[in-house]
Amino acid sequence: MTTPAAGAAAANANPYGLMGALHQGGVIAWTIFIILVIMSASSWYIMFTKLFEQQKILNQAKRVRTSFWGTPTIKDGVSKLERNSAYRQVVEDGILAQDQHNLLIDPVDQHEWLGGSLNRSTAAINSKLGTGLALLATVGSTAPFVGLLGTVIGIYRALVKIGAAGQASIDAVAGPVGEALIMTALGLVVAVPAVMGYNWLIRRNKVIAEQLGTFAVNLHGYMVSNGALRPQLASAKTAPTPPLKTGSAAINPKA
Repeated sequence: MTTPAAGAAAANANPYGLMGALHQGGVIAWTIFIILVIMSASSWYIMFTKLFEQQKILNQAKRVRTSFWGTPTIKDGVSKLERNSAYRQVVEDGILAQDQHNLLIDPVDQHEWLGGSLNRSTAAINSKLGTGLALLATVGSTAPFVGLLGTVIGIYRALVKIGAAGQASIDAVAGPVGEALIMTALGLVVAVPAVMGYNWLIRRNKVIAEQLGTFAVNLHGYMVSNGALRPQLASAKTAPTPPLKTGSAAINPKA
């Protein structure tokens, strides 16, 4: 026997909502819904993890400007960098390449050997930052079509009901058409954040690649010049202004 509370709940239930559409759609609707949920969860996981990795490297870049270039030697600078950080990996790869150059049998220019090692190191870091972004691109491009599959099935079910009833009544087509629209909306809800997150993360990866490339070039110049060349940002704060000599008198421009 049905209780009054259960009867009232059944009367107030929305037959055209999400659960109603899934109930009417059956196994196919539930399958499409589960696929979209998995795609959405995967894309959000990738976005949050990649955002954390990128922010960590961006924070390391700020500390490199103030800590690494202010040390007298490279080995002292390495101790200032975080363990397992991207910038420390570049420096350690450069030091390793410099040590390996002395072990080569055939003479290779140190400039080319060190430059190639630093380029490979930065390329490996950039490649690691790009892992997972292909999944975001895939979700952003395929999620609307997965939702469209549910739309097509919902429209087909509406046409079947119209043919069985012999007339296009609202009661016959409201449920399947509502299911079709809900599936379309779910596909867009999954795809739009994935596309926006992909474009945003790609842009941040480009910024990180530019910063790593600049650091590698500065490190290259510093190592091949035995510490004589430093970035202008660091040298401008530490190096004194040389005096201008005119005849036998030395004139200091700051005096």
